[in-house]
Amino acid sequence: MKLDEKIAELKKRDQMAEEGGGAKRRERQHKEGKMSARERVEFLLDEGTFEETDKLVTHRCYNFGMADQKIYGDGFITGYGRVEGRLVFVFAQDFTVFGGSLSETNAAKIVKIMDLAAKMGAPVIGLNDSGGARIQEGVMSLAGYADIFLRNTLYSGVVPQISAIMGPCAGGAVYSPAITDFILMVDQTSYMFITGPDVIKTVTHEEVTKDQLGGAHTHNETSGVAHFMCRDDAECLSMVRELLSFIPSNNLEDPPRKTCTDPIDRVDAKLDTIIPDQSNMPYDMKDVIHTVVDDGYFFEIHEHYAKNIVVGFARFNGKPVGIVANQPAMLAGTLDINASVKGARFVRFCDCFNIPLVTFEDVPGFLPGTQQEYGGIIRHGAKLLYAFAEATVPKVTVITRKAYGGAYCVMASKHIRTDVNYAWPSAEIAVMGPEGAVDIVYKRELDGAKNREAARQEKIEEFRDTLANPYVAADRGFVDAVIQPRETRKKLIQALEMLETKRDKNPPKKHGNIPL
Repeated sequence: MKLDEKIAELKKRDQMAEEGGGAKRRERQHKEGKMSARERVEFLLDEGTFEETDKLVTHRCYNFGMADQKIYGDGFITGYGRVEGRLVFVFAQDFTVFGGSLSETNAAKIVKIMDLAAKMGAPVIGLNDSGGARIQEGVMSLAGYADIFLRNTLYSGVVPQISAIMGPCAGGAVYSPAITDFILMVDQTSYMFITGPDVIKTVTHEEVTKDQLGGAHTHNETSGVAHFMCRDDAECLSMVRELLSFIPSNNLEDPPRKTCTDPIDRVDAKLDTIIPDQSNMPYDMKDVIHTVVDDGYFFEIHEHYAKNIVVGFARFNGKPVGIVANQPAMLAGTLDINASVKGARFVRFCDCFNIPLVTFEDVPGFLPGTQQEYGGIIRHGAKLLYAFAEATVPKVTVITRKAYGGAYCVMASKHIRTDVNYAWPSAEIAVMGPEGAVDIVYKRELDGAKNREAARQEKIEEFRDTLANPYVAADRGFVDAVIQPRETRKKLIQALEMLETKRDKNPPKKHGNIPL
């Protein structure tokens, strides 16, 4: 065979691989509002940077008529490319080929790029759209999943791992995304569940649709499995690119810095009046965040889940930070089970990847009630405490109003190695609120008073003046400074710049035992 004939053969095989399951099946994807697998990869990466690996791989299954059904690539597109010039590794499941099902051979394709990503120190992005394990291959496909799960685990905290769920993801397939750092889902076209509606109906007699069981709304609002909900494929892929702009490529690098045009000494007088006069009145902590960060831009994570705590990324003087903030506009900013787990997971991610943590605190305590106690609020609340205490990245806290009881300790207090702690003049740092404290401390005295309510109000004011303020903590050095709210941005930037060369470590050990 002459060289030009060999080249022609190569081009023919390349073309067959790029055809995947064929034009008709791709058109069906388009009608469902979905891009094809190759369109997704091209949209995600910088133009012209994708280099495909294992393009001509085929499966090795000869059972159930599979010997006559071989397609190059075997339903998975793998390779590497660039996002804003930075190296990333990517795999995309092609639903037009065997429903994007996982085989022994295409699992090996994923394993190969994951191993390369770990060696090169680059993120791994999975574009999931699969019917699950390839039934015809039996245990071989299950082994392929386990090979991937192992690498998800070993490379956790080494390189960022991002999962975009852009179609079905069911059964064992959901565990790989679950181990990764962030999960994005597309509304109406993606879903995740362990067992499908038919099995559930058979076993428990519950009737539920795929979307109700495991759609984007369910996992963003109810279960907390997913971190982002997107309108369509394009928004999902754009969001992956945006997410990458805040995080480093690996655990040995610092986050990427951007040029900042927002003055670092900018002050905003509206912060001086943002806290209501009455301490039981709500306000939106996001207003505080947007006011102090670069250009007012806050990239929120887990927006629709556990809204009593807010987490996400922003920049100060061009440098990314992770923000954790109580939200007094929801459940008064109390910490409950879901908020604790949400916050802990985010804090640990930031600590893995050298992203400084900025905490905005207004917390009256943990949410009371039998449902919380029976659900294990003690154990789950301890996760957030553990995460903040364990973190060795730069940590700065601003107490805007309430910091009561154990929740004060948990929310990045000075006592768990937070580097710089600020308080606004409106801060109330105490074991509990004045009203509750007075009812306990002065119970007998109040019960014997002629005008109980008048005496109670007098004691409340006395308690508030004596303890429910930032100055006792400042006197002890538990708060480094009481600052004017309008100066918060400037103070945070100064603290973060001072902490740039921070070095801290935990005692030598295999790993801690977080209260899971």
